[in-house]
Formats: sequence, structure tokens, C-alpha cells
Amino acid sequence: MHRKLKIRSMVIGLFFTLLFLGLVSRMYYVQIVEASMLLEKAERLWADEDILPAKRGSILDRKGKVFAEDGVAFTVAVNPKIIADKGKDIPNFANEISQGLALILGPNAGVDTSKLEKQIYAMTTKLKQNGKDLAIEVEVNPEGWKIDGEIKLKIDELAISIREKYDLKKNSNIGLYTKEVIKRYYPLNSLASQVLGYVNKAGDPVGGIESSLDEILKGLPGKLNHEKDTSGVEIPDSKVSYTPAVMGNNVRLTIDQNIQYYTETAIQKAMDLYHPKSMTAIVVNPKTMEILAMANAPTFNPNRYWEAEQQDYKNLSISDAHEPGSTFKLVTLAGAVQENLFNPNDTYQSGSIRVPGSRPLHDHNYVGWGPITYMRGLLYSSNVAFVKLGYEKLGVDRLKAYINNFGFGSKTNIDLPNEVAGTIGQMKYDSEQATATYGQGQVVVTAIQQIAAYAAIANGGKLMWPHVVKDIEDSKTNEIIKKFEPKIIKQAVTAATAKQTSLYLEQVVADQEYGTGKKAYMNGYRIAGKTGTASVVDPGKNTYKTDSWLISFIGYAPVEDPQILIAIIADEPDLGGDYHQGSFVWAPVFRDIMTPSLRNMGITSNTVDAKTVSETPIKTIPDLSQTTLTAAKNLLNQTGLTPEVFGNGAKIIKQFPLAGTEISMSRPVYVTTEAKITTVPDFTGKSLRDSIEICALLDLQCKVSGEGYVTKQVVTGTGAQRSVKFELHPLSEPTPEVNEDSVESQDASPNASPEETTESD
Repeated sequence: MHRKLKIRSMVIGLFFTLLFLGLVSRMYYVQIVEASMLLEKAERLWADEDILPAKRGSILDRKGKVFAEDGVAFTVAVNPKIIADKGKDIPNFANEISQGLALILGPNAGVDTSKLEKQIYAMTTKLKQNGKDLAIEVEVNPEGWKIDGEIKLKIDELAISIREKYDLKKNSNIGLYTKEVIKRYYPLNSLASQVLGYVNKAGDPVGGIESSLDEILKGLPGKLNHEKDTSGVEIPDSKVSYTPAVMGNNVRLTIDQNIQYYTETAIQKAMDLYHPKSMTAIVVNPKTMEILAMANAPTFNPNRYWEAEQQDYKNLSISDAHEPGSTFKLVTLAGAVQENLFNPNDTYQSGSIRVPGSRPLHDHNYVGWGPITYMRGLLYSSNVAFVKLGYEKLGVDRLKAYINNFGFGSKTNIDLPNEVAGTIGQMKYDSEQATATYGQGQVVVTAIQQIAAYAAIANGGKLMWPHVVKDIEDSKTNEIIKKFEPKIIKQAVTAATAKQTSLYLEQVVADQEYGTGKKAYMNGYRIAGKTGTASVVDPGKNTYKTDSWLISFIGYAPVEDPQILIAIIADEPDLGGDYHQGSFVWAPVFRDIMTPSLRNMGITSNTVDAKTVSETPIKTIPDLSQTTLTAAKNLLNQTGLTPEVFGNGAKIIKQFPLAGTEISMSRPVYVTTEAKITTVPDFTGKSLRDSIEICALLDLQCKVSGEGYVTKQVVTGTGAQRSVKFELHPLSEPTPEVNEDSVESQDASPNASPEETTESD
């Protein structure tokens, strides 16, 4: 017995000895061998890192006005632990908070309130990752993310009403609160939204400048590293490191907020009246191709981007390609002028033309206007005239070359995302070559390509790089970090060709009897432009619609020194099946953009000085048609206007400007009293604008050299071939001696070089 106890004691002693030795060994191993590794592991568990968001740079207009900036917002959060504690004394406390939040956040976010209530209830009862303890903070995501101050006030009122209902202390924590955060804010709402893009609630940039220049705008986030225990309490005297955030840089655009506003307001009026599928308008400085405005409708509000339809985000100016129609005739015209193939006095048979392997190609009115001059064909926008110029005279190789010269078929590389290149087909067949001359079939282009091509004519033949970013500036010092200068891509045509073509386009507007662009006429300014009415493909039918068109107009001013160029496109407006009504869509838009933009840019009338323009009353011209000359003079005298009469008849045959046009009292009203004016009037001392208007009224072809006022004129030809050559000089410049024989010889040559003379109807 004694021996057994002794053995048992030894065994127990040995066990505890071994146990002690094991504990000592383990303690040595943990504290000595694994100490550094375990300490590192503990520090990782204690470590807590807060990301300090960087303030995003602002997006500004060309004058420094804000388009987009970071501002204060609020995020809604709930504390499930506190809500559960309150719920011990207040039945359905979590339900009440969930229901109240859903009623506020649901309508604001555009979601179903009952569905949102269930989602918020799940947040108010959410557990930690361990699956046992209730969470101490849950953000109401995404409906409660980055709400504005107005919604925050409603949340605060909800919390107050709950405290009052259950007689809780005024400042008691009920587990519902808001946190101040940073949000991207667009103070002008939808203005320029498709150019700007937006930043979503998660902080991700989507589309536009926000996306393409994100690296410049976003800056670098900072960090705050410190140590907390498992309960989330900061450990005293723990290691703390701080890396400050670096603010992003500002981006200044070429866009002018005022012109952008004029543009968006104008196209929205047309949208409301004519209900097209969409509208696009671009305004540029043709000399630099700086974008002054770029607008599309429908549009969206980046502050509430989730409410928009998917197509509303699309910048149609650069991402929508279409058959342009007659605005594309610019390429054919400029090419023909450059190659000395366009003689405005030559005649052709309008109406229809047949090319090999094709049905007859028609003018837009199908029957034409009989034998007419090419200049009249341009004014009428005759398809047949351009088939003859582009297909028969230029030929497919040269036509393709000029299409390429003007940048079609390639991206412009504008500094915005999602640009498409359009397509220029191979034009294998004669019919494809013929229809391309007037912008149908194988020609598919974007609005930005078209306005760049017209800018080349306005600026002296240079195809420029279009851009919306003017410079990058330091957000703290406002110093310019990088500037984006205008770039010449190529010389599309010579300066002389561009000038001559520009004068022809001016006639499209100035000729108030035949010009398709006559509704773009503006008192006191020389306007050049071209209309377009393109047939639209009927999806799935491989044919064109018969009652819908794409309507467009591209024009610029002042012709003598172009400062502003506008392109307008309306996709299938409601014209009641009559394409002739197209000008009622684009003309008011053009005027509503051009008129205030010229004022905004300080560009005054070219006929009188700025003081006279501002002080001279504006009058509306009465209808003088078929009235006697005496009656017409009386009508004009009653409005304070003065007539300038051509002819010796007793009744008014034609007038310019047309009835209803508003002009200043300083300008004359031109009238004719004979169907054919046989005597060419004396133009000496008249401005180029006045001379061109009179030529249009009298059906005279005119050619121009110089700038300023007419100092000499030479008449050549008879009948339909009659033309007059003007030589212009500034009033302060002495008139040089002119060799009349050489001038007449130059006029008589149908192939005169563009460098030698400029022409206009």
C-alpha cells in the first residue's frame, strides 16, 4: 500500500515537473523565439488606417466660372447596437426608423419605398463579421450616400420627431445620424453635362472631362495610421503617422458659360416645338477651333444622374455619325473652286441626272428649275449641280482627296472620350460617287468633323484641331501648369480658295430670293452658311424614309473676319411631311445663339460703329410687294426707313430685306420696279455687304478683290452672263491706279486662278 502511494506520488510529481518544463519551454519560445513575429502580428491587428480623400480639382469655363467642384454633402448611417438597446424599451423601434428613412430617401433616389424600408431594416439589425455582436455603424448605401443639405434636414427632423414621440432626451443617441462627406457638385445642373460627364456616389468618374482628365483632377489621397484595440478604442501613446492629401488640379475649358447657356436654351425651344429625336449644336472660334459651346438634347443633370435615360449621357456632337446631306456640298464646292472648275456663270440643266448603273438622281424638288447657272444651283442647293461638279468635273480620285483634306473618315482627336470616326465608303460604283458629292450614301460623318471643315473655309483653309480644354491650373496658386495651344492639322485648301468659297456661301444667306439660308440673315452682319436636308435610312428596310429628314445648318460671322461658327443638327423633327419647313427649325436656333454670342464677344456691326448700333432704333420692314412706288415710300417713311430704288417702273417687283425682317433705321431698303434691270447701278462708296445684297436683288454675278468699300467697278458680259467686278479699299486708303484691260481679261477667263480673283453671286 505504502509502495503504491509512493509510486503514485512520483508519477504525479513527474507529470507536474514535465508540465512545468513544457510551460517554461513554451513561454521561452513565445517570448523569445517568436516574439518579433507575434508582435508584428499584433500590430497588424491593432493597426487602423484611415484614407483621407483628396479634394478634386474644379472644372472651370474659359473665364474662370465654375462648372464642377467638390462641396459638402452628408451620408446617412445607423447604429444597430444602440437601436437594439432602445428597442428593449420601445417596441418596433428599428421598424420605425426604417420606415421613416425610406419615406425620405425613397422619393429622392427614385426607388420603391416599401422595398427600401426592408433593406434599411436589414441594415438596422446587421451583425459584425463575427456573426454574434451587432454592428456599431452601417451606412445606408446607396440611397443615403452623399445627400444634400435639404435631405439632411429631413433626416434631422425625423430624429427629433422620434425623440419627442417617445419622450427621449433632446440629444439622446437613437442610432440614427448623418456624417459630413465630400460630394461632386455641378452648380449649373445640366449645363454642358455631356461635355463634363459626372462623378457617381462611389467617387468614380463617368464620361466627359471628369473621365478623360481624371488623373489630373483627382489628386492623391492622404493616410492617417494609428492603433486601436479590438473594441475600436485608440491605444494610448500608440504609433501615429500622417500623410496629407494632395488636392487635384483645376481644368479650364474653352467653353463660355454664357454661350453654352444661349445654345442649350435655343435647342431646347426647338425640341419643345418640333420634337426631333435629338438636337446637337456646336459653337466654335473658327480661327482656333476652341469649342465655345457644345450642347445636345435630350440632356441630363449630373447632380441627379441616376434619373436620366442611358441615351441622355451621350455626347452626340462627337459620338453620333450620320449622312450629312447638303452641308457636305462644301467639300465638292471648295474642291471645284480649288481646281478652277467652278464658274458661277456656266449653266446646266437642273432637275435630274443619270450616271451609269443608277436610277436618275434628282434635285430635292424633283423637277428642278430648268437651265440655270451653277451659282443659282448653289443658292437652290441643287443636287444635280454638285453631281456635275464632283462626279463629272472633279472625278472620284480628286473628290476623295478633298474629302480626306477636310478630315472626314478620321477622328478629329478632340480631347473628349468616345469620339467616332464616321465612315467614307470606297465609292466603287458611279452612283455612290455621285451621291457622295451631296452628302448621301457612302458619306457618314460627325458634327465635330463638319464644323471643323467649315472652320477651314472660314479661317483661310486650315484644318484645325478641335479642343475643349484651354489649360490646367494649380488649384492652390491658380498658376497655369499646362496650356493647350491651337494646332493646324493640315492645309485643306489654299487661302484664296477658302476666301472665294466663303463669298459663295455668303450668297446662300444674303440672296433673299433664292438662297436656302436666307433665314440666317442678320441686320448689320455678314453671314455665310449652308443648309442641309438629309434623307434618313429607315431601319431594317434598306431604304430612305419619305417623310422624315435630318435638318442642319452651319454658318459663321462676320464673313470678313470670322469669329464665331455654329453648327445645328436636328434629327427627324416633326415637319408635317414637308422638308421645306426645315428652316423653321434651325433658323431661330441660329439667331438665338448668334445674336447674343456676338454681343457677348463684343463683335459689333460691320456697317456702322458700335455707338450707332446701340443707339439706332430697330424697325420691321413692311411688305411692299405689288404696291406702287409712291405707296411703298409712304409705308417706309411711316417707319422711318429709306428706300433705294432700282428701275423706272411704277410698282414694286422685289424688295430686300424681305417683309418682316428687323433692321436698324440707318440701313436702306432696296426695291426694284422692273423685272429686268438693264443698267448696272453705281456701287462706288458702298460696303461689300451692301454691294452683295444689291447684286443678289438685281440677279447680278459679282467678283470682288480687296476689303473695305467699292472704289471701282467693271461690268462684263450681257444677260445671264453679266457680271460686275468690284475693287475695294478702306476709306482711308488712296485708290490705286487699275489697269482695266487686265481686270476685264481676268473676268473673262472661266478658269481664273483662285489666287487671282474672288467671286460671289
